[in-house]
Amino acid sequence: MTRWANDAVFYHLYPLGACGAPLRNEPGAPPERRLEALFSWIGHWRELGVNALYLGPVFESSAHGYDTADFFRIDRRLGDWELFKHFVEEVHRAGIRVILDGVFHHVGRDFWAFRDVRERGPGSPYCGWFSGLRFDRHNRFGDPFAYDGWNGCEELVKLDLANPAVREHLFGAVEAWIRDFGIDGLRLDAADCIDLGFLADLAAFCRSQRSDFLLLGEVIHGDYRRWANPQTLDSTTNYECFKGLHSSFNDKNLFEIAASLRRQFAERGLYTDLPLYAFADNHDVDRVSSLLKNRAHLYPLYLLLFTMPGMPSIYYGSEWGLQGTKAQGGDPALRPPLPDRGAIGALPEPDLAPALARFARLRHETAALRRGRYREVLVRSEQLVFARELGEETVLVAVNASEAPASFELPGGPWSGCELVDLLDPPQTHRPGQGTALTLPPCWGRVMRVR
Repeated sequence: MTRWANDAVFYHLYPLGACGAPLRNEPGAPPERRLEALFSWIGHWRELGVNALYLGPVFESSAHGYDTADFFRIDRRLGDWELFKHFVEEVHRAGIRVILDGVFHHVGRDFWAFRDVRERGPGSPYCGWFSGLRFDRHNRFGDPFAYDGWNGCEELVKLDLANPAVREHLFGAVEAWIRDFGIDGLRLDAADCIDLGFLADLAAFCRSQRSDFLLLGEVIHGDYRRWANPQTLDSTTNYECFKGLHSSFNDKNLFEIAASLRRQFAERGLYTDLPLYAFADNHDVDRVSSLLKNRAHLYPLYLLLFTMPGMPSIYYGSEWGLQGTKAQGGDPALRPPLPDRGAIGALPEPDLAPALARFARLRHETAALRRGRYREVLVRSEQLVFARELGEETVLVAVNASEAPASFELPGGPWSGCELVDLLDPPQTHRPGQGTALTLPPCWGRVMRVR
């Protein structure tokens, strides 16, 4: 496992949307240096406590970036190779690692090798690059051939990842990204659709380039250990907890997220050794501020996200409670331009970003929150208490989803009779037990070191 994974706090940025790029690329147009707008946000990411940046697609594509046209060119709507290299250098100078979206399951119809097939038909030397390619029927675009697409989508052409030439091309691209940009890892799009043998070979290649290279796979369903293990990836997306986070608060049923955390991370849990990628929203799902019935729940939800096991991530704009749903206009509604700095105070939750910075600082300063074992302590419909334990350090996390203060006695444990030092709201201390209840503020929580 990559050594720095457990210490990571991610910021997820979708550059095409964040930079206000047109939805469609214009072939042959000169590069537009929209990436320059991102340089001024690096300080904001540092203030949030971010130390890892996950960038959505940045390579030449026709539309949304997941329809790659050329793995060796930066999307002209963002800039060029040298500008992107400079951007990554500045992010690194701020102490922030960078991982890129690796879209290797499929390419777009404008991918240079697929264009050759469209122009030359069976005579193209690249016919073997694409899965299911056959010249006995037409596709929906009118080409005299058919092929496999991602999830049946013919705009996204499935690559034949068993083809040695395809592998050589993709591995060569990764080598160039590591050499020229110094990237620290990849998030593998649609990893749960990719052959495990390819993932194992890709992992071996990446680690031959950099021993600390992080490989994170997008996995929606299934046992994450199938993809994340010593032979393949370091981590996967934790979609189980993504769903449980917002629905537990909406339904006043923290038993749901507690059950997932117990199943995944408690003693004999499935993923006790995996640093899963923990998120409240991303570029494919409705914003968490729109998913929640009560926006005040953003604060205890993110407190839980930053203190549970895994690598917490903030999706750009969500640090201010930015809203967006697919029903409002499809994917572009989830991927808007970054706000004007002067308008941040008018966004739905301008106080959320400072709270996230506090949560991130706590995580950076408290080893047990990054690497400690998980132990469930107490679950009620609107309260959840758990411990993170690492060596001699024990930290209790208590979350309150209620709009009223909550008071209760803690069950017995290593904290019994001890002083609990409040790390989130110092200099308070607590000594529950012997008739004294622990009290939690409404829609907030406590993070307490046992002393």
